Amino acid sequence: MDKFRITGGRALAGRVTISGAKNSALPCMAAAILTGETVTLHNVPYVRDCLTQRRLLEDLGATVLVPDLRTHKITAANVELFEAPYELVKTMRASVLALGPLIARFGKAKVSLPGGCAIGTRPIDLHLEALKLLGAQVHLEAGYVVARAPKGGRLVGAGIEFPKVTVTGTENLLMAATLARGTTRLMGAAREPEIADLAELLNRMGARVRGAGSETITVEGVEALGGAEHTIIPDRIETGTFIVAAAITGGELEIKDCCPQHLGSVVARLREAGVEIEEVNPTTLHARRSPEGLRASDVTTQPYPDFPTDMQAQYMALMTQARGRSRVTETIFENRFMHASEMQRMGARIQVEGHNTAVVEGPSELSGARVQASDLRASACLVLAGLAARGETLIDRVYHIDRGYEKIEAKLRSVGAEIERVRESVTAQLPPVETVTA
Repeated sequence: MDKFRITGGRALAGRVTISGAKNSALPCMAAAILTGETVTLHNVPYVRDCLTQRRLLEDLGATVLVPDLRTHKITAANVELFEAPYELVKTMRASVLALGPLIARFGKAKVSLPGGCAIGTRPIDLHLEALKLLGAQVHLEAGYVVARAPKGGRLVGAGIEFPKVTVTGTENLLMAATLARGTTRLMGAAREPEIADLAELLNRMGARVRGAGSETITVEGVEALGGAEHTIIPDRIETGTFIVAAAITGGELEIKDCCPQHLGSVVARLREAGVEIEEVNPTTLHARRSPEGLRASDVTTQPYPDFPTDMQAQYMALMTQARGRSRVTETIFENRFMHASEMQRMGARIQVEGHNTAVVEGPSELSGARVQASDLRASACLVLAGLAARGETLIDRVYHIDRGYEKIEAKLRSVGAEIERVRESVTAQLPPVETVTA
């Protein structure tokens, strides 16, 4: 498995460019299943999760052309398989997003129960119960979800109220409802920018979606969808990670091609903690640590538009360098503090209380150590800690970070970080993308 070797203590300085949001690219790629015409997506990040989603689409029978590294032309005219197998879904739970489009267009789907990061239980019960309200017949069979449309072959619009916020559930039902007969209202829907981005693509394909980005989404079903062209939004979590990188190293970064309006709660919390963040223009931020230094500030993760769970680990790393005691409370997942014990090995003073609260005493002088990543955002957290630490840090299992950050080591090196990838296996590398001109 690949590792990162980091020699810390260098203040980062320079300019980084943010990639497309993988959490938007994945559902948008799945949405191409809804039509036999070509869907062209720009700004698709070159990350492992998107490569996995591409493989899933190709396994189903879709054609995916890549005329340049970040453009995908997806044509699902000849889909012959209606199954997302365990081998793919176990590595990336977003593969379950094939469920809604398959049953909507073809009236049947078989999708393995999902896997992905080891950050707690993330059941898809909410997806399944909602699909039943649209008339689908759903049952579990040998670890797979098997779903069929009602008699007549089309789902039927209905009112659906989610008992708790679910991002992938909202996305799956949003896509399923586009081809349902009648009107569907999704209440208690997730409000993430990635959902609004998916809805924008669907509307370009001919769907009738209103209210995406709010708690209530209305979808008027149509007979068929067509091709479209769409550009994926910037990755707000990558943006937040680089803001923290500037602050934790005492450096200064210009962060380009981002979307500051998607980062309201993150920017507000980081400013409270002593990070100076200036909006240079609508797509560029300037970030640095305040001359007065970092100060402890509590944070609680909540669904968007509040502080995202995907920034919790990075924020905890920052708090190890802040003056005072901070409390980090996780309300989304019950097992997302595994990075705390790894940072303790580096000298961080972190006490985990119960399943959902960590108390951080700072500032701590971090020392390089050999640590192990447990999930995507924990990987980023350990990279940040390694950048701030004295000496050498070796991070194992960085395949996690490859799932969601595009060439993060190259981006960090470009702004002065001393970081290298230690390759121990050819199979651990991201495969080269063969570009094909349509």
